[in-house]
Amino acid sequence: MEQLTLAELNKLILSTLEKNLEPSYWVVAEISELNVNQKGHCYLELVQKEDNQVVAKSRATIWSYTYRNLSAWFLSLTGQELAAGLKILVNLKVTFHEVYGFSLNIKDIDPSYTIGERELERQKIIQKLTTDGIMEMNKQLPLPVVPQHVAVISSPTAAGYEDFVNQLQHNDYGFQVTIQFHSSVMQGPEAPASIINSLHKIYEQGIADMVVIIRGGGSKMDLDCFDNYELASHIAQFPLPVITGIGHERDLTISDMVAHTELKTPTAVAAFIIDGFVSYESRLDELFNGISTYATNAFQTEKNILNDLTNNLTNWSKNMLMLQHHALETSISQLNYLTKDCLKGNITNLTAIENRINLLDPANVLKRGYSMSYINNKPIGDQKVKIGDKLKTITNKRTLISKISALE
Repeated sequence: MEQLTLAELNKLILSTLEKNLEPSYWVVAEISELNVNQKGHCYLELVQKEDNQVVAKSRATIWSYTYRNLSAWFLSLTGQELAAGLKILVNLKVTFHEVYGFSLNIKDIDPSYTIGERELERQKIIQKLTTDGIMEMNKQLPLPVVPQHVAVISSPTAAGYEDFVNQLQHNDYGFQVTIQFHSSVMQGPEAPASIINSLHKIYEQGIADMVVIIRGGGSKMDLDCFDNYELASHIAQFPLPVITGIGHERDLTISDMVAHTELKTPTAVAAFIIDGFVSYESRLDELFNGISTYATNAFQTEKNILNDLTNNLTNWSKNMLMLQHHALETSISQLNYLTKDCLKGNITNLTAIENRINLLDPANVLKRGYSMSYINNKPIGDQKVKIGDKLKTITNKRTLISKISALE
């Protein structure tokens, strides 16, 4: 049996590979590890997964000169850096070294594949959220008029969080807002679960008026965690409005899409909240001014009505006084006439009565030939008369004294 040394076997492998392999191949793989040493050489571990299981794995290298150019070019086209978790299409050469063994040397990268692969995955997630009927759920929630308790999900070391707090707490209007901070991982594969856990805590506490998710920007790769279906699903269905200020200027993450309101930066979120206070205060001022204007107009209207009523009453009173005065004068004239007429009639009656009384005056009766008889200086009347009584008879011109001598 032929025996080979290890070096001879490795040389045979090298020779066989060089004879049978093409100069390079375009290969699809996922970066599971990536490290750059002090000299600028990039060392990677490439894997292929099926149902989240690794079915193939190989080491790969990008030498410093190539890496410097490729990484900058890839970043400029995709907006993200080469990093673990990224699926790429690379042009590579299969190498085998007698001492260092099998390796893949990357010569080129097709960024269009990475862009298309990421976008395809994004579209699948967006379609699933739409099919589930939850894409617009959070947007339909009403924003609190003046949020008093804001739950913030962020990293405690994020510069964006400090900017948010400073702008919110030192606003020019002196508005006061209570911030409930929930520390979370804000990038990498652990971020979705960490943020979801914070959402659960906020719900359990039941204090917040709204939720703010902020971080201080980053590459597209850093923000890939916000394109996670589970995270987007929780944000979309959360019972409080969710405001995002993740810190990117160009592309929206899926978490931005399902949030109630998407803003570019943490400071923009703080400004948004303060603007809500200012808008509410302005509406209050408008209402107060409207009430004041309405009250002033109503008072003036009632005053005008009262003045009109007063003038009408005054004119009516004057007219009524004139009518009453005229009626009184008429009544006085009628009374004078009636009084004079009544007096005239009474004078006539009195004159007649006086005439009748004069006719009955004893002196006048005596003048008409009558006489008056007295017995004992009393009219005879029904007195008992007896013989011998003195009888006094008065006529118009004489008084006769006689004595009764007989009675009949």
